[in-house]
Amino acid sequence: MSITTRAAVVESGGAPFTLAEVELDEPGAHEAVVRMVATGLCHTDLGVASGGLPFPLPGVLGHEGAGVVEAVGAAVTGVAPGDHVVLSFTSCGDCRDCAGGHPAYCATWLPLNLIGGRRADGTSTISRDGTPLGGHFFGQSSFAERALVDERSLVKVDADVPLESIAPLGCGVQTGVGAVWNVLKPVTGSAVVVLGAGAVGLSAVMAAVLTPATTIVAVDRVTERLSLARKLGATHTVHAGEEDLGQALAAITGGRGADGIVETTGNVSVLRQGVDALAARGTLVVVGAPPFGSEVSLDVNGLLGGKQVVGLTLGDAETQSFIPSLVRLVKDGRLPLHRLISTYPFADIDQAVRDMGAGKAIKPVLTF
Repeated sequence: MSITTRAAVVESGGAPFTLAEVELDEPGAHEAVVRMVATGLCHTDLGVASGGLPFPLPGVLGHEGAGVVEAVGAAVTGVAPGDHVVLSFTSCGDCRDCAGGHPAYCATWLPLNLIGGRRADGTSTISRDGTPLGGHFFGQSSFAERALVDERSLVKVDADVPLESIAPLGCGVQTGVGAVWNVLKPVTGSAVVVLGAGAVGLSAVMAAVLTPATTIVAVDRVTERLSLARKLGATHTVHAGEEDLGQALAAITGGRGADGIVETTGNVSVLRQGVDALAARGTLVVVGAPPFGSEVSLDVNGLLGGKQVVGLTLGDAETQSFIPSLVRLVKDGRLPLHRLISTYPFADIDQAVRDMGAGKAIKPVLTF
């Protein structure tokens, strides 16, 4: 039997979100129905809603959900009704990278999460008046009061932690934290630079604070965000609109350059500047996604000093262990996500979108 719920539907690329009644398909064997309590708003949602990615519209987006399990399919074993869950990306569970603990690099990641809009078997999870809608976004489509969620998107979490405080862990936060912990892995005395002080970048700053890095630099054009980065533990800030990035980083590092850089802006010019600012054997992690087909030119000889440029999806996180660890840090006050979050009633989703676009909200979280 299908379930009727209210969702925020994007009718076409560039259209606003419209609240409408939709029908969820009956849960499959490896799916669960989750009553949403909160869901984060991410730039990926806005990119798809603008028509920038080939996701089927009309559709229901949302991929940083958190809620309470109401029902589970016959083969679901990891969660039960009543469990509190954070929702993240899904994966096939069978390919080489899934088996090797790297589900963010699943062989079928793109169609299962970002552009398919359907289950792996091609069936729809959401419809309206009998017509299928684009759904199954990151295995969840959590811009809805109830979501039909793929089992591999479900992460059971501590029920004592308010769900609105941890919803962003499913994408943006684990991406920023994972860039530092899973790729850069700073050692004692490392200099870590974060390009862009949005939700992902500030998550990387907070992650760097929990490592042996002794120099943590946040770079942005917004003074208020640089001030927040300082409060979160950055030892230095660079105002990109007023200072030359290369010169500023050279001064901060004594001319050596950065050991690790997290590039979150999606600006290929900034990416190039970051690579040039690396120390010998330094690593730049590409997190920000420019438009498809974007290219960047690099000084090849400049790479011969052991520099590395590494692409990253969702922090290269194994969600079942990574997200509960982050929840514990939030609970203990060591990962102060509340400093990034602004909450909005679900009905005010378009206001949240406007505030995010205007830079007034770093991480909007919709509450139900």
